[in-house]
Amino acid sequence: MATLIDTVAWVRLEGGRILCARPRGKDVFYIPGGKREPGESDLQTLVREVAEELTVAVRPDTVAHVGTYHAQAHGHPDGAVVRMACYRADYTGELAASSEIEEVEWFGYADRDRVPPVDQILFDDLHRDGLLK
Repeated sequence: MATLIDTVAWVRLEGGRILCARPRGKDVFYIPGGKREPGESDLQTLVREVAEELTVAVRPDTVAHVGTYHAQAHGHPDGAVVRMACYRADYTGELAASSEIEEVEWFGYADRDRVPPVDQILFDDLHRDGLLK
């Protein structure tokens, strides 16, 4: 039976680039976000994860769904699928890597090979729509 990893991600685009984060001990960058806790909505997961990873507050009144993507989960056995519900949103505060994040970078489409498969699908869509250069 396939394993489903249910995640929510923050799509933050600026100047044709997307914000990506590399957690401590990982070899790839991810779109900021993370796994849903039991009983959490997408919005609650988004707000919590972004605050935990990047020390900023998502403005709930600005949240907009970008898309939901599915792919083989990076670093998991075959058949483990990640579901990534993606949202755009404005924020307040200063972006900074938290203790669980090793590195934060702004990626262009040329950096597509530095993110896992589910993020690559998002990169493709954003690039096709002219949002990721």
